[in-house]
Amino acid sequence: MTLDRVRLSGGGRIFPEEYTSAEDAMRMGDARLSAGDVKEADNYFGLALTKGKLLESELAAEQRRQQEENVRLAEAKRLEEQRRQHLLEEQRRQEQEKADAESRLRREQKQRFPEKTRPSRERPLPAFHTAKRGETLPLIAASPDVYNDPSLWPLLYRANRDQIKDPRHIWPGQVLRIPRNLSRDDINEARRYAQQRSIY
Repeated sequence: MTLDRVRLSGGGRIFPEEYTSAEDAMRMGDARLSAGDVKEADNYFGLALTKGKLLESELAAEQRRQQEENVRLAEAKRLEEQRRQHLLEEQRRQEQEKADAESRLRREQKQRFPEKTRPSRERPLPAFHTAKRGETLPLIAASPDVYNDPSLWPLLYRANRDQIKDPRHIWPGQVLRIPRNLSRDDINEARRYAQQRSIY
């Protein structure tokens, strides 16, 4: 029966007033039939049937609407999840690009500005030299602490003329001045002098 299908499909819960009205018409039909009024009973049964069919149609429409709403909600949820995933991927991509850019910048800075090794403090060159036994002016001039060049001995000779009479003879214990801040001309002249006058 129509009302039974409506009841089993949840019509009484979804359309309580309409379902109650159809049931009332059915009960009135049963009551009129029990009273022997067949014609009036048929009228109520017909009314109950009409209401039942209308209710069944509305229930089917509501179920279709609910199904469509469920589909719409599921699609909206799927799209929202898709959008969220896209945002997460975009965020990860941007973070990766930022990390790559920072790494690239560090590499470029290292290449452009290599870390400077801390310069070791150079020992200042001495301004004096104390002669030792067996040393000569060329031997002293050849010392790395002096000129590292034996041909520059004339520079020592000229700076210490007050205590060196003969450049071939120096004495142990003599404290010799070592000229610094020499010009190119001073160096060239000293080398010419050393070539012209050998002290060996």
